[in-house]
Amino acid sequence: MPRRYPPVLVVLHWLAAFLVVGALLGGTFNMADVPNTDPGKVATLRMHMIVGGLILVAMLVRLVVRARKGVPAPVAGPGWQVAAARAVHLGLYVVTIGMAASGGALAVASGLPGMVFGSAPLPESFQLFAPRMVHGVLATVLGVLVGVHVLAAFWHAGVKGDGIMARMWFGR
Repeated sequence: MPRRYPPVLVVLHWLAAFLVVGALLGGTFNMADVPNTDPGKVATLRMHMIVGGLILVAMLVRLVVRARKGVPAPVAGPGWQVAAARAVHLGLYVVTIGMAASGGALAVASGLPGMVFGSAPLPESFQLFAPRMVHGVLATVLGVLVGVHVLAAFWHAGVKGDGIMARMWFGR
C-alpha cells in the first residue's frame, strides 16, 4: 500500500473539491432564489450543468485510479474513527455521483439541454420534476458530508498533528 495518495488522485481530489463546493454554492445561492423568468438563469444553469458533468468525470476517474494504484491505509485510531472516516469517504463518492445522476435525470425530465444549449423557454418551476427533490436532498447531505470531511481534516492537522493532510498534497 502506498504511504501517500498518487499525484493524479491529489489533483483529482482538489479539482473535485473546488468544483463540488462551487456547484453547491452556485446551486444554493445563484439558482435557488432566481426565478426561471430571469434572463440570467439560463447562463447559470448552463454553467451548473457543465460543472456537474466535470464533477462526475472527475469522480469516476478517481474511482478507476484508486482501484488501479491503491490508496494509503487508514490512519491508526479508535475503531469508531476509522469506521466514521470510511463512511464519510464512501458517502462523499456515493452522494456526489448521486448528485450528478439526479441532476442529469432532472435535465432529461425537464428538457433542460434544449433550454440551456438551445432556445426553448425554461419551465415555470423545476419543482414539478421528481428528480429536483432528490437533487435538493442530496445537495444537503453532500454539504454536511463536505463539512464533516473538512472539520476532520482540520482536527487531524491542528489537534492531532498526525500529518494526514500531507497524504493528500504534493511532495515527499
